[in-house]
Amino acid sequence: MNYCEVSAFTRTPGLGNRAGVVLTEHPVEDVYMQQLARHIGAPETAFVEQPEGGAVRVRYFTPTQEVEFCGHATVALGLVLAQRGLWRGQPMTVQSMAGDVPLSLETEAGLPERIWMQQPKLRVRPVAPALRKPLAEALGLDARMLDRRLPLRAAFTGLWSVFVPLVDARLLETLQPDLGSISALSEQLQVGSVYAYAPMGTTTFAARDFAPLLGIPEDPVTGSSGGALIAMLTDHGLLPLQSNCARATVLQGHHLGTPGEVHVEVHTSAGPAPQVWVGGCAVLEREGRWTPC
Repeated sequence: MNYCEVSAFTRTPGLGNRAGVVLTEHPVEDVYMQQLARHIGAPETAFVEQPEGGAVRVRYFTPTQEVEFCGHATVALGLVLAQRGLWRGQPMTVQSMAGDVPLSLETEAGLPERIWMQQPKLRVRPVAPALRKPLAEALGLDARMLDRRLPLRAAFTGLWSVFVPLVDARLLETLQPDLGSISALSEQLQVGSVYAYAPMGTTTFAARDFAPLLGIPEDPVTGSSGGALIAMLTDHGLLPLQSNCARATVLQGHHLGTPGEVHVEVHTSAGPAPQVWVGGCAVLEREGRWTPC
């Protein structure tokens, strides 16, 4: 099978978050998808059936297991489809285990500039106050370093994460995550990751995301969680609205030396539930070919 490696949420190869993209012409057995995802070694690899009728079926694999959805791999597959001439900006829907995800293509001088994806509807669950201290300690922090003015919640727009607010963005650089504790808490809360975040002004946030339960000690840049964060903050009335739209940027990956930017728009007048759109740039790193053993 041929595959691509793409850097998502950046214009620079090697930065942002790396994803594998595999275009398949016929069904592939699960065991081979898992083996290839492990071979590529990216946080997630997207297996994409050839577009037909404005839709593509996509399955996502980490190096250790299948997941319902992945934001940065969706941005990556959008770039590959556009560069291969399989998508020219017409309406496109990604059919995933998390539901249908509409895509939109932003171009500049006729070339792909930014891929936008409408994420699944926001869902939010409370987190017991008694878990505030264990979550802080799992990140190597004192519970007093968590910001009580911002929501500590589990939220979903494609992948469940627990969102832990910090009082200062500079604390993100000091985190000493205990991956065993994070795995145990993720399992207890039935989430895929623990996502620490802090504001950097009114509409910019910094974040780090730990997902050892999914085989990812730290995810460089997380589109699905970035979208859930901004949607959750909008739902709490914590972001300004202009023409019924909240716009914000999440900066992630700096601690790993792979900075990336996740752009989010939350449209609050789009029917009974807000529409959450996540956008990012992407760049092709390399291509390869893999033969099953």
